[in-house]
Amino acid sequence: MVRTLFVVSEEGYWGEECIEPLTTLSDAGVEITVATPSGAPPVIDETSLDPEMVGEETAEWVREVHETDERLGDPEPLATIEASDYDAVVYPGGHGTVWDVNQDRDARRILADAVENDSPALVVCHAVGILAFTRTSNGSFLVDGRRVTGFPNEWEEDTVEEHDVMPDGRKLPYWVEDEVVAAGGEWDAELDADSSVTVDGALLTARGPESSAEAARTLLDELEIGQTA
Repeated sequence: MVRTLFVVSEEGYWGEECIEPLTTLSDAGVEITVATPSGAPPVIDETSLDPEMVGEETAEWVREVHETDERLGDPEPLATIEASDYDAVVYPGGHGTVWDVNQDRDARRILADAVENDSPALVVCHAVGILAFTRTSNGSFLVDGRRVTGFPNEWEEDTVEEHDVMPDGRKLPYWVEDEVVAAGGEWDAELDADSSVTVDGALLTARGPESSAEAARTLLDELEIGQTA
C-alpha cells in the first residue's frame, strides 16, 4: 500500500488545504500518517471554517473531518519520522505554518530527504515558505532553480494590517513569495488562473485553497494511482 505523510501545523492550518488532499488520497486507498512538530493535535485556522469565507458546504465538511478523523486527532511528532518510510509527503498551508512547520528542522529534513530521493512532496500555500529555509545535503537551497507557486504577495497585502500585523494580532514574520524568491525559486503564482499547481521534479507546489483539489489529483498522478469518480 502507498504511504503518505501529512505534516500539519499546530499554529493554524487552512482547512481545505489539508482536508481535500487527505480525503482524496484516502478515497484512493492511500495509507496516511499525520505528524505535527510536537505531536500535539493540529489546530485549524477558524477563518477556514467561516461559511462566509469558504461557503457553508465546505465549512461543514472541513469541520466534520477535522473533529472526527482519528489521524488528525492522534498525530506523530516530526522528530520520530523518516521520509524513507513514506512514498510521498504533504505540507498543507495556512498562516500558522510560518510560525511552526516552516521553521521546524525536522519538517525541513523530511522535505529535503523526500525530494532528493524522488519521492513526491506536495507543499501548499503558506507552507511553501518552508522552501526558503530548506537546504539539500550539499548545503544549497532546495528551491534554488526550481519552478514554484504559492501564496503571493498580492494576496498577502490584502491579509495583513499595518506593520504586517495579522487580524488576530500576531505579526507576520515574513512573506512567502519574498523569501522563496530570495532562496532562488522561480516564482509564478499564475494569478490569472483559477488554480495553480506546479510540478518540478519531485517537488509539487500549490497556490492556495482553490488549488487543493487539483493538487490532490496531481499528487495521485505522480504516485501513479487511479482516482475514484
